[in-house]
Amino acid sequence: MKKLISLAAVSIMLLSPLFIKAYGESAKTDPHSSVKTETVHNENSAPHGEGEIHHAPHIDAKNLSLLWIIPFCGILLSIALFPLLTPHFWHHHYGKVSLFWWIVFFVAFSFYFGLGTGTFYLLEVYILEFIPFITLLLALFTVAGGIQLKGDLAGTPKVNTIMILIGGILASLMGTTGAAMVTIRPILRANQWRKKKVHIVVFVIFVVANVGGGLTPLGDPPLFLGFLKGVDFFWTVVHMLPLVAFVVGILLVIFFIMDTIYYKQEEKPAVSDNSDNKEKLQLVGVPNMILLPCIVLAVLSSSLNLGTAFTIHYVEVPSATILQVALLLLITFVSLKVSKPEIREGNGFNWEPIKEVAKLFATIFMTMVTPIAMLKAGADGPMGAVIKGVVDSSGEFINSHFFWATGILSSFLDNAPTYLVFFNTAGGNPVDLMTTHASTLLAISAGAVFMGANTYIGNAPNFMTKSIAEEWGVPMPSFFGYMFKYSIPILIPVFILVTYIFF
Repeated sequence: MKKLISLAAVSIMLLSPLFIKAYGESAKTDPHSSVKTETVHNENSAPHGEGEIHHAPHIDAKNLSLLWIIPFCGILLSIALFPLLTPHFWHHHYGKVSLFWWIVFFVAFSFYFGLGTGTFYLLEVYILEFIPFITLLLALFTVAGGIQLKGDLAGTPKVNTIMILIGGILASLMGTTGAAMVTIRPILRANQWRKKKVHIVVFVIFVVANVGGGLTPLGDPPLFLGFLKGVDFFWTVVHMLPLVAFVVGILLVIFFIMDTIYYKQEEKPAVSDNSDNKEKLQLVGVPNMILLPCIVLAVLSSSLNLGTAFTIHYVEVPSATILQVALLLLITFVSLKVSKPEIREGNGFNWEPIKEVAKLFATIFMTMVTPIAMLKAGADGPMGAVIKGVVDSSGEFINSHFFWATGILSSFLDNAPTYLVFFNTAGGNPVDLMTTHASTLLAISAGAVFMGANTYIGNAPNFMTKSIAEEWGVPMPSFFGYMFKYSIPILIPVFILVTYIFF
């Protein structure tokens, strides 16, 4: 059955060009259509040097019904409820559940807007967004799996706090995903003897997978997007430093207190007094350590202006995107070849975490098309109340509202386009935002980066960190369990404090 569904989906994609003309014409002639077209001049395709005008289909988000967020809510609720209500079913069939919501969305979307429009968005989402996203995660996951911290490392509150702090610092240098993948396994190994260790993983998600990445554009995708839009690299470093230091400092104090309480309740393992039997700390996997900065360079290659490689169904594919994906796949292949098998075995490395992220986020990315489009529609769109809520009656920006609006939406939607929506709402001029409205840009940046920690899906490394911890036998809380037991009672008060001090 699964193969038949996959074959049907592939067939739809392959046959869609046959329906493009028919649906395109109906969209242009139907006065009630919710599809608008974008003029594209393609000089290379015209015979005898004459330019042809093509029309890329785009949905008119201003007229969208809020019912179009149902598939997105459906996959989120599935992630939240199925592991809690039917964990055995979810563990074996989460890919099928994800595929179900994908089919519901794509069939309804293509039926309503036309198969040509559905195909356009499918290609745009997967070629320009999902493939670069998942290849980056794959490279970081593979390379990090080939690096191991060996030796006797006691899982004490002091050691754990220092390791999380180091991971938080690394997050701004190699990205939150890379830092989380490098940090989580040594911490799990050091605390393997402990019974209560869920909170340790949770704070790795808070600090390493999110807040720590707020110092540089390399740390988190929304900041990198801001950098591509013209925000100075060192503006981010200078202005985000006080916020990141403040939030990380508070979180580490809270963690140290919590971990100390739980540590005192643990039955300590027997420790040998013979220091000769203790294995010295050492970081092994030098080839993969060299590959980590190569991943950073591969990501930076996406900012190069290399022109368009090709256009498929109105989707212009940049050469820089192809270069980035190719380099990341090459790095992944090299990592597998140069890694020693015993290192990956010692890390408990397997492909399940990246498979889970790929299957779930493939649907999340597609079903996010309509919610993101509604936000981009601005004040006149279905989510206009959100956009209008960040300015007062005189049109002045309310920085605290920018912080919370960007943050709450980034907790459930992709934080990069959410950042861009509010970046444009604030004027979209990087020079003006870095000077006259610096506090507004700071609020948008902090909200997008910090509040990704509010849910498992707020940032990709959150889910990967959770999956790896579960592979190590840590009973991680459910989607809602994570929110109500950890993120809401711990993070929200911290963010309220940030609001009063900085915004």
